[in-house]
Amino acid sequence: MPRINLLPWREEERKKRQRDFGIAMGGSVVAAIAFVMLTIFAYSQMISSQEDRNQRLRDEIAELEKSIEEIDGLERQKERLLARMEIIDQLQKSRPEIVHLFDEMVRQLPEGVHLTGMKQTGSRVEIRGVAQSSTRVSALMRQVDSSEWLMDPEVERVETTTAGSSRQAEFVVFLKQVRTDADMEEAE
Repeated sequence: MPRINLLPWREEERKKRQRDFGIAMGGSVVAAIAFVMLTIFAYSQMISSQEDRNQRLRDEIAELEKSIEEIDGLERQKERLLARMEIIDQLQKSRPEIVHLFDEMVRQLPEGVHLTGMKQTGSRVEIRGVAQSSTRVSALMRQVDSSEWLMDPEVERVETTTAGSSRQAEFVVFLKQVRTDADMEEAE
């Protein structure tokens, strides 16, 4: 039987397998690197896209915050205007009251009584004046008490003074002005 030496063939076959294995390993490494690079690229694209969305949301939020501040400013301005309108409305409604006050003061003022000053704070009225006597001040108080537009007269002070040859009474009286629904309806 002839002897065949298979060693060179086996050696070539082993080298071929090693070369194929090296090529396969190199291809696998290149494929793995390519896969990792593609994965990194895909994730970076997703991150970049999400950052763009986040920035757009931040811009929109900033724009909305500006709008909210503007709306708050408008609300404050509206409240100020409504408060002014309310004050104007109250003044408009109280216009007839001052007419009633002066008209009633003229009607209720007895002879011999002269007013030197008048001050109103809300519905409270302070009257300063000079009367021929303290009985004239009492008459003023009775007439104010029976008035339809004035009520609750209170004397703060009555001082009798001498002016030349005559005596007179200087007085300070507080009273309240009556507010009626008819006044409010007339003002409207």
